[in-house]
Amino acid sequence: MRVNGAQKDLATQVTADDTVEPITIDSADGLAILRHSTAHIMAQAVQRLRPQSNLGIGPPITDGFYYDFQVDTPFTPEDLKAITKEMQSIVRDGQRFVRRVVTDDEARAELANEPFKLELIGLKGGSAEAAEGASVEVGEGELTIYDNVTRDGETAWKDLCRGPHVPSTRMAGNGWALTRVAAAYWRGSEKNPQLQRIYGTAWPSKDELRAYHERLAEAERRDHRKLGVEMDLFSFPDEIGSGLAVFHPKGGIIRYEIEENLRRHLLRNGYDVVNSPHITKKDLFQTSGHLQTYADGMFPPMHLDEVVDDEGNITRQGQDYYLKPMNCPFHNLIFRSRGRSYRELPLRFAEFGTVYRYEKSGTLSGLTRVRGLTQDDAHIYVTQDQVREELTTNLNLVLELLRDYGLNDFYLELSTNEIGNPKFLGEPEQWTTAIETLREVAVESGLELVDDLGGAAFYGPKISVQARDAIGRTWQMSTIQLDFNQPERFELEYTGPDGAKHRPVMIHRALLGSVERFFAILLEHYAGDFPLWLAPAQVVGVPVADDFAPYLDDVIKQLRAAGVRAELDRSDERMQKKIRNHTTSKVPLILIAGAQDQEAGTVSFRFRDGSTRNGVPISEAVELIKRAIADHRVVLNEADFA
Repeated sequence: MRVNGAQKDLATQVTADDTVEPITIDSADGLAILRHSTAHIMAQAVQRLRPQSNLGIGPPITDGFYYDFQVDTPFTPEDLKAITKEMQSIVRDGQRFVRRVVTDDEARAELANEPFKLELIGLKGGSAEAAEGASVEVGEGELTIYDNVTRDGETAWKDLCRGPHVPSTRMAGNGWALTRVAAAYWRGSEKNPQLQRIYGTAWPSKDELRAYHERLAEAERRDHRKLGVEMDLFSFPDEIGSGLAVFHPKGGIIRYEIEENLRRHLLRNGYDVVNSPHITKKDLFQTSGHLQTYADGMFPPMHLDEVVDDEGNITRQGQDYYLKPMNCPFHNLIFRSRGRSYRELPLRFAEFGTVYRYEKSGTLSGLTRVRGLTQDDAHIYVTQDQVREELTTNLNLVLELLRDYGLNDFYLELSTNEIGNPKFLGEPEQWTTAIETLREVAVESGLELVDDLGGAAFYGPKISVQARDAIGRTWQMSTIQLDFNQPERFELEYTGPDGAKHRPVMIHRALLGSVERFFAILLEHYAGDFPLWLAPAQVVGVPVADDFAPYLDDVIKQLRAAGVRAELDRSDERMQKKIRNHTTSKVPLILIAGAQDQEAGTVSFRFRDGSTRNGVPISEAVELIKRAIADHRVVLNEADFA
């Protein structure tokens, strides 16, 4: 239940003055509690089977949970089966989750054999930065331990935890499963011990667990890493390095279309296109605040320009250069390059800027988490009274663009600061004003709005558009951030109508996020069956026999002249084999021509679902294809090609 807004166990005593609300098991909070409770059951099972194992952290995550363990030997698939069997026994036992408040010293005494828990106790005041998932164990307030108590009143197991939990292990039911094992460094640092991480999932019922597994199977079928290989779109050569992708010709043309479409939107909406280098001296990132707040996410510096004489004496000091992790400092310098008038504002700078971020190797995941990424970045400089209108305009632009790519199911997330957290720069009044302005714009959009406390960037709050794909997964897409800090740090000014100097407000805006990640999302959303305008090969011609290849080749040339990506299959395969090959390769349109077509000056269409349209005059066929491309239409069957 929630008591006066705070999550509490059902066993918590309440008074008549308390405001009490239920937390249902199928709500987001209820699922997180169920999953964290199941993680405790798993950890107890592991320590029953391996008494010498040490506990790391076990938080709930999207669709499941994990727990980290230090063990002598890695877990095997057979171990997971044994752990599952032991968990089933603990669930049947119906052990109660009982909360106890303890002092730091009491916790250290009880957990003396758990070195990682002892470390968390010492980091209690800054748990948000202590480690991923640490907030489920320790926080700013009191320490608590949860005992798993048997029906006989004996404590079967215990763990440092903030809670809350379900009342009994029996409530985990049979809607859970262990899924996989991975390696993970303690507190996410490669300098720390490597632990074994067991992942699992938990749902209120067996049917929901089964539905989740079906979604997983569909997600695996759509996995962009698999499709990227099958469709020859991109790769990650070992010779280049982890998290650094190269796009092959077919992937390159999809990427080109994504970027060109976005450029058209930008130019129609009053943006100026700028460009900036990939490296810079460190002073720029000190001014922006990135070195103070984001250094762990930056590649190490390159020390350059130092001059040494023959005796080894330094005659000119060198300087540190960094690969850029962000584009905003460069855009600030462009704004500051000359005097600015209020008449120029809003001033909108847009760039496809490639940035480099030192993501830990264990977090890299295909194109969705990389070390080199191209942002469709923009920074907008406005007067104070232009902020609201510009935010609204950009939010509408975001939604229009995403719909253009076939994404139509959205909600908004408002990321704010945490009061008192030194990570967030600037005055509290500025944050309050910025947050309320963003909230008003978000509410006016009519979309669902979800709060994300503490999720803001260090320089300001943001709205992010969360889009659901074809199989219901949620992806963070576009972000719009308000920034009162960087204009101050860079001393940006414009001359107002009163002739005095004023500080602009800065809006950070990414429509797609990164091109690489957006590419991956689209690839999975469409399962590789891209809309006609994005498909690498839009049309492939397949003659019924070689005698009709010259006729069909002339049609293909007309399509190419009209800007269509069209090609003729001249291979020695039989016609039906060619059609199967191109259908498997997800070609949207196959043109077929035989004797009857050649005599009548027509072609036949074969669509992705196997349906056909025969006897279409060549000129009409060219216009139909051009119109479907211009309309950004998804063409799966004859009905889509009206």
